[in-house]
Amino acid sequence: MAKDSKTIVVLDACVLYSAFMRDILLNLAEQGIYEPKWSDIITDEWLRNLLQNRPDLKESNLRRTIGFMEQEFENPNVTNFDHHIPTIQLPDPDDRHVVACAIQCKAEIIVTTNLKDFPPDELAKFGIIPQHPDDFICELFEKRKGDAITALNVQLEKLKNPPRTKEELLETFKKQGLIKAAELFAQSTE
Repeated sequence: MAKDSKTIVVLDACVLYSAFMRDILLNLAEQGIYEPKWSDIITDEWLRNLLQNRPDLKESNLRRTIGFMEQEFENPNVTNFDHHIPTIQLPDPDDRHVVACAIQCKAEIIVTTNLKDFPPDELAKFGIIPQHPDDFICELFEKRKGDAITALNVQLEKLKNPPRTKEELLETFKKQGLIKAAELFAQSTE
């Protein structure tokens, strides 16, 4: 991957939990639109919750997915951020590790569906913006439409069991809360 000034983005556990959401966000990152980051704590959180809620899934398969995620991107797993935690004030103190991770890797954005847990005023102190994945994907689409469409097509090609049409894929976007992104992609032509 060529080194350029891509936006560094921390992906919260809630957006990595869903395979669909994880796939579209990482497909976008594979296009070089942004640089994804997370930590072992974030990974452990989504993995633990997914295994608890979906006993039909095999931990070994999910660990293989995590391995692929870590191989695909340059240094995505952020470490050594604990010293930042005491400086962060959040409604849920258990979320401070996400902001500390973002501070450590100099992320500009935390992508999360739990916006209420990441007050913009507190994050602004660190130069970080909390953003819902729908808004984040729409911004990426506006910045690099061609690459965003490629990421969507990659996701569509990967869905083989069962295969899906673009319309079915966009319906899944809507079910995942990516309403505006679904509209943008629906209006786009390849």
